[in-house]
Amino acid sequence: MTVHRVSDPAVKAAFASYPQEMCWALQDLRNTILDVACAVRGVGEVEESLKWGQPAYRPVAPRTGTTLRIGPMPNSETDYGLFVHCQTTLATDFEALYPGVFNIIDNRALVFSLGDVAPEVPLRHCIALALTYHLRDGVDLTNLEAAENAIPA
Repeated sequence: MTVHRVSDPAVKAAFASYPQEMCWALQDLRNTILDVACAVRGVGEVEESLKWGQPAYRPVAPRTGTTLRIGPMPNSETDYGLFVHCQTTLATDFEALYPGVFNIIDNRALVFSLGDVAPEVPLRHCIALALTYHLRDGVDLTNLEAAENAIPA
């Protein structure tokens, strides 16, 4: 996994505000998002910023993908989430593709607990689906070959 440096001072401050173990877990999730962005064709450059006080990641190119946010879950010291836009079909898509693999809350978050190991391949796939959400309009995601071929080179 490549180490991606945080350049936005507001994002640095957000990470610094988390307890150490939470910070490490969120930085690992951040690095996974940025690694996937580098690996998936069609994503291009990803902007890192704060949205609703949480680190957020979205492709710079318009109509490519949707924003992903990461942060602690409200009212929990041990749970954190990968948040997707609630008006997308992503959470439903994730559950259809990986039934029972993720704890999905309110059609907007994959929830993890500190110390748990997230399933790497499904997680990376879900991140890729979010970062290419608009490139795949109308593609049947249950057909992974069709989904892969829908993303431009």
